[in-house]
Amino acid sequence: MRTTAKWIWLFLFAAFVGVFLFADTAGLIGGSAITPTTAVAEVNGRDILYMDWQQRVSQAMQNQQRSGAALTQDEVRQIEEDVLNEMIMQVLLEQEYRKRGIGVTDEEVREFARYAPPPFLYNNPDLQTEGRFDPQKYQRFLASPQARQGGILLALESYYRSEIPKEKLFEQITDGVYLTDAELWRAWQDERDSAQVTYVAWRPEIDSAALAAVTDAEIRDYFNENKAKFERSGQAWLSVVHIPRVITAADTAATRQRMLQLRQEIIGGASFDDVARRESVDSISGANGGDLGRGPRGRFVPEFEEAAARLRPGQISEPVLTPFGYHLIKMDDRKGDTLALRHILLRVQQTDSAAMATDRRADELAEIASGAEDPSKLDSAARQLNLPIRRLTAVEGQVASLEGGNVPSVSAWAFGGAQRGDISELFDDEGGYWMARLDSVSPGGEPSVNRVASEIRQHLAMAKAIDKLMPVAEQFARTAAATSLETAARDAGLTPVKTPTFTRLGFLPGMPQFSSPMGAAFGLPAGAVSAPIRDESGVYVIRVDRRVNANRAEFDAQKEALRRQRVQQLKQQRLQLFLDDLRKSADIEDHRREINAAARRQQV
Repeated sequence: MRTTAKWIWLFLFAAFVGVFLFADTAGLIGGSAITPTTAVAEVNGRDILYMDWQQRVSQAMQNQQRSGAALTQDEVRQIEEDVLNEMIMQVLLEQEYRKRGIGVTDEEVREFARYAPPPFLYNNPDLQTEGRFDPQKYQRFLASPQARQGGILLALESYYRSEIPKEKLFEQITDGVYLTDAELWRAWQDERDSAQVTYVAWRPEIDSAALAAVTDAEIRDYFNENKAKFERSGQAWLSVVHIPRVITAADTAATRQRMLQLRQEIIGGASFDDVARRESVDSISGANGGDLGRGPRGRFVPEFEEAAARLRPGQISEPVLTPFGYHLIKMDDRKGDTLALRHILLRVQQTDSAAMATDRRADELAEIASGAEDPSKLDSAARQLNLPIRRLTAVEGQVASLEGGNVPSVSAWAFGGAQRGDISELFDDEGGYWMARLDSVSPGGEPSVNRVASEIRQHLAMAKAIDKLMPVAEQFARTAAATSLETAARDAGLTPVKTPTFTRLGFLPGMPQFSSPMGAAFGLPAGAVSAPIRDESGVYVIRVDRRVNANRAEFDAQKEALRRQRVQQLKQQRLQLFLDDLRKSADIEDHRREINAAARRQQV
């Protein structure tokens, strides 16, 4: 296990250096408003230190770093968010341990270390025999000098002192979860009772008069009673310019030629695995010699599937073009429709000369507008470089998008302390370069009544319109019950809709999922016509044409297996509810906005 210890120490050293460099370049060491005692957040009065948070962020970024490509600001911001949430939950759990008197003894640590190896050791190939974890190898490793000298035992102790209290707490939270036969049977019925109905629907129509009929007082009353419904993420409105990396026919031909060279190299005796590790841009399969695993047809895009299906075991394809680039595909084995495949992927990219031309335009854009305090600089740059300015709306915590494609880093920049009128630096990804100007921003949280007034007006107008439909639907239901649904529909000039068979948990086109009409289909006797059923989407009158009830004998045969599965699901749900409530009830102050603002002021 000498190699395991080596990698642990290398990782810790890299993390230390990364944090030091970050702190130094960010101005956090010496002369900065942000000191080692600055709290990035407070949780029930306990500080989470900024430096501790940044150290974990740096480690997470190194773990996620992709070969040959820097993380976007969106990815960095997501890492920061995830790390802070993890640290907040760690504090909350530690406070809960103290509250409940939960601790861990040395003997418990020793017992867990002996018989419950953590994932990073359980999955270590050095501790496996024929691909499976070998307890004897593990026990020998724990007793070895390498484990003591390499710091593994200390790492194990730290791991278990964190995990054992968590396991004890979770056992307390989920203790007593049980399902009776009646509860199991109801869940079985939800999945397997089926029905088919015919229905007539009345959909409300909203016009300007209906909207005008909703009073301001009604809007205020609805808002005050339903404030939680209107909590929103922050939104930013931006102007962006884009310099795309345009792929030409020459670029495609050059990539194909490179792939042909790799194919010839392999045919000439080079190992497919080695070439895949060296050349493939698919970093996951490339690290495993291009291995895509074994599986049925239908796993990949059609172009790839068709080329793979034509191969014999051991054969290598010609270059295959898909939306991802060019592939070389090797068939390792075939058993019926189950294929074991490897591939090498080269992405189609600009040639060096074309890329240099794109980079020069990006440099010009940056020189004119990057970081400029004058908002009009972006317009000037767009005119000089003949670039269109496009508008987009970004949502806090989400990657910005435009015309179906992602716009890298712009959202994270906009919500990272930028002010109205600010112009971003130059952002780049595989598709080209982007620059943005923040035109306006709206903070998240609970909005004012004025911001959501039009939405509430629409909702209340819809409810009033449905009220007006109810008398019409009631008369129709009486007629349908006395004659038939089809006769009443014909006389009223309406079209009845016959549904396919569905379950309580299913989906029906034209009808909301889990709606009142769907639920009524399992309460009415077959052949009966319902009274009008009101739903947010309209009013429905239904007739149950057919219903098939769940098979009780089949349920009894599977009951215990179902109970184990369902109890596990309920434990997970109870645990998640507990963690959610723990977070909601906590007093949490996030200082990142103030810290970012202070850092920006210091840069000016």
